[in-house]
Amino acid sequence: MKSKIIIALLAVVTLMSCNNNKNSETGEQEEHEGPEGVVFLNPQQREALDLELGTFQMRNLTTMVKTNGEMQVPPASSAEVTAVIGGNVRDIRVFHSDKVRRGQTLAILEHPDYIKLQEDFAELASRLEYLEMEYERQKELFENNVGAGREFQQVKSEYNSAKAKHQGLKARLQLLHLSPEKVKEGTISNSVPIVSPINGYVNEIDVKVGTYAGAQDMLFEITDNSEIHADFMVYENDVHLLEKGQKVHFTAANIPDKELTATIFAIGQEFEANARAVHVHASLDETVPGLIPGMYISGHILTDENYTRTLPNDAIVSEGTKSYIFVLDEEATEAEHGHEENHAGESDEEHGEHSGETQEGENNEVMAFRMVEVITGLQDEGYTEIKLLNPLPDDTQIVMNTAYYLLSDLKKDEAGDDD
Repeated sequence: MKSKIIIALLAVVTLMSCNNNKNSETGEQEEHEGPEGVVFLNPQQREALDLELGTFQMRNLTTMVKTNGEMQVPPASSAEVTAVIGGNVRDIRVFHSDKVRRGQTLAILEHPDYIKLQEDFAELASRLEYLEMEYERQKELFENNVGAGREFQQVKSEYNSAKAKHQGLKARLQLLHLSPEKVKEGTISNSVPIVSPINGYVNEIDVKVGTYAGAQDMLFEITDNSEIHADFMVYENDVHLLEKGQKVHFTAANIPDKELTATIFAIGQEFEANARAVHVHASLDETVPGLIPGMYISGHILTDENYTRTLPNDAIVSEGTKSYIFVLDEEATEAEHGHEENHAGESDEEHGEHSGETQEGENNEVMAFRMVEVITGLQDEGYTEIKLLNPLPDDTQIVMNTAYYLLSDLKKDEAGDDD
């Protein structure tokens, strides 16, 4: 960074020297003196400095809690997919990072146990039909005092037991995504699908074709990033400052140059044992692509609404005990343009040439920047509070990044005038 700044300063000095040499070679001894405390920069000098213009920014620098954490998704937005009943992996139908929808087939398992389960269900379904008919017959006889109560109770017990077992097997088939109705009709499958329980992206695949997947083994991990939020850690001495609805300004590891904002919606009610800190959850104020769970984030929580006028630290320069900024002086800029136009016109008359039109176009791009004294206040995150001694319009254009070099150039010019 320092090397770039030094190169930029050398470039500006070189440009200024070239302009002075050009004036000497052409015999022009007069120099136009601008207003005191004003620096003039042509387009080449501004480009060499990479000069940026901007306006005051309202930021909260009074009461802030610094924090860090990581991006997370709610528990309902993350799923580990397992097999209900273990089986051998026959086919894998997704790849890492694939987007999947709820109910989509991720893999196919096969095992003799699946066949046995369907056979048991089909056999029991047929027996249940017989037991139901027998139960109704014995019930009618019992109610008419024809049949014995003992026989009725025995048939009733068998019927209820078979009915409960039938419902259990039916539920197991449904968990395996097999149709009980098709099994009743005699359609038996030797494989079952493993499906995604949520919409999201495939983050992990822990199976291979041909391997046995147990009922407790994690086969896939699916994450829905659409509900991603910021999970911050706040130490115990700052917890009393937190409230739901407060704003958090933070940056993420993969986009460090962009400041993101979020709103606190939940504050943890217990401390992490080792860190002595609580979790603070904040929802993003806007959709930001590229954020993934586990990504490191850092920022600050605004615990009040006392916003103040600020500028980047590079926009402020100090001389002695005073602080200054540089603002675009439109009057001085226009006056400089008028001076250059008159000077170009005189040159045309002396030399009988029309080259002044070209020089006029170039000189019109010269910009004047006036040094303005300010009072600085609090500093945080690369910004400083600014208090104005004299009011400035809200849309005033301010030099945001090279105030030090403009001051150096101004002092150099003043030293040259003294000589």
